[in-house]
Formats: sequence, C-alpha cells, structure tokens
Amino acid sequence: MKYTFLALLLALIACEAPTSTEETPTESTATSEESMGFDDALAQEVGADDYGMRQYVMAFLKAGPNRSQDSLEAARLQRAHLDNITRMAEGGSLVLAGPFMDDGTVRGIYIFDVKTIEEAEKLTATDPAIQAGRLEMELRPWYGSAALMKVNELHNKVARKGI
Repeated sequence: MKYTFLALLLALIACEAPTSTEETPTESTATSEESMGFDDALAQEVGADDYGMRQYVMAFLKAGPNRSQDSLEAARLQRAHLDNITRMAEGGSLVLAGPFMDDGTVRGIYIFDVKTIEEAEKLTATDPAIQAGRLEMELRPWYGSAALMKVNELHNKVARKGI
C-alpha cells in the first residue's frame, strides 16, 4: 500500500510540477496533513517541499573505458571506491548508493544531496575508480522523496557489517 501511494504521488508530481511552495492552509489541507501523519519539524529537517520532495543529483555509475586492470589492481580500486563512498556518506553529501545486481553496463547509482551537476562532478572526481577510468558517471538532476535524507541514519541501525 505504501509503495502504491508513493508511485501515485510520483506520477502526480511528474505530470504537474508545483507552481508555488507557498499555499494558504485550508481546513481540508490541515485535515489531510493530520491524516497522513505530517510532521512539520521532520519536513523542515530534511528540506521537504509541500509534496515531501526535494532536489538531488542522481549518478549512474557505468563501466568505464579502462577495465583492463589485473585482478589485484581491480580489487584495490574497488576497495578505494567503497572507502570513497563511505567518506561521502559520512560527510553528508551522498544520500544513497548501491550496485545493480546484474552484469550490465550501468553498474550502480549514487544519489547526491547537492543542487547542481557541477557539485556532483566535483564529488565523483574524488573516486579512484573514476580517476582510473574503471567507472564513469552520468549525472542527472532528480526530484525525489525528502525522506531519503534519513536513509543513512536508518541504514546504520540495520547493517551488521560495514562495507
């Protein structure tokens, strides 16, 4: 049910971008907020707009042009790549990261808490796997749930091991 609601909300937002972030609350709006369990303090903390959304930059990590490293060098680059992910997450600029579970060209994603592609480019340039050409990034502005800002905090509560 939660996923259905989120899918419907995302479809609605995709069809009609918000025209204003300022609305005069009406009785029906207040009732709707209460029934949804709206938490104004949490919304402000995570930078949510009226739809509970915010802007991010999404990165698609793709197989880069230089994947000819031997197994030891590939393992070293992977370890350095994971350490870089941890550093960015702990620093608050990386909201979400993860690999795809197939062996396709697109290897994984990042979601950055930045406003511009240029800011995300600076962050991705710190990745040793990018520097070596083993991975490359496609960066796109993305509008998603502000609740993602709590993912790392929650992840730390459910992970038994670090990467």
